[in-house]
Amino acid sequence: MRRIITALFLSCIGLIVGCVTTGPGGKSSFIIIPSSQEAAIGQGMADEIAASEKVLGDVVWQAYVNEVGQKIVAVCDRHDIEYRFTVIESDQMNAFAAPGGYVYFYTGLLREMDNEAELAAVMAHEISHVVARHSVKRLQTAMGVSLAYDLATGGESSQAVDLAVGIGMNLLFADFSRDDEREADDFAMTYMVRAGYNPQAMITMFDKLAAMGGPSNAFEKLISTHPESQERIRNARDGIARRQPLPNTLTLGVERYRRMLTRLPAETKG
Repeated sequence: MRRIITALFLSCIGLIVGCVTTGPGGKSSFIIIPSSQEAAIGQGMADEIAASEKVLGDVVWQAYVNEVGQKIVAVCDRHDIEYRFTVIESDQMNAFAAPGGYVYFYTGLLREMDNEAELAAVMAHEISHVVARHSVKRLQTAMGVSLAYDLATGGESSQAVDLAVGIGMNLLFADFSRDDEREADDFAMTYMVRAGYNPQAMITMFDKLAAMGGPSNAFEKLISTHPESQERIRNARDGIARRQPLPNTLTLGVERYRRMLTRLPAETKG
């Protein structure tokens, strides 16, 4: 009986939301949580992040990261939400995306980059998680049928949203699956090329982080001991080969990024 009820529920929700675009080439997935509720969940998570993290006070850096982010957004496959980009002042080498298009970069990671295309590579990867709704899919699974139903049929300020925010915060730094990471990397390369960035920067960024070792919270845990890191580097090289010939106008954006690096605050760790 329980299986019948669950099946009926999913059928009813399918009439409300159904399949949505979750990648290039018309890729689609069955998503229960509507975009309006996803945005409300993301806003709630963003409020909690703002209360616990130090936002970089340099408005020039915030505008710069938003500019690069919007270049990727303009060529991505999801435009039903508003994307927001924030730099957090922290020595952590990390970047992440919350549901609803909230994307964050730590100054510790920005210091390790050598050009704008490397920033675009990480940016495109995080935006790709949003496009593919990887966090939303994980959230749907964690919430269970009852709460998912409340989200699909209730208002944005409902108790279900508040509960989903709490669940989302607990999942925020959990590992994505290997398939999710492969998909985000592949989408990211497509978006980089569309936006005019040299995808070779994805390889240099991955090589740099894999060689770095470092803390377990490095970007997507891409460290030398992480079993998927070398595979992702090989996949990136294969991705470039598949996309040949590439436009000869693709850029790395070295000089501008070097100027921006001089504005970053000094490291605080000893």
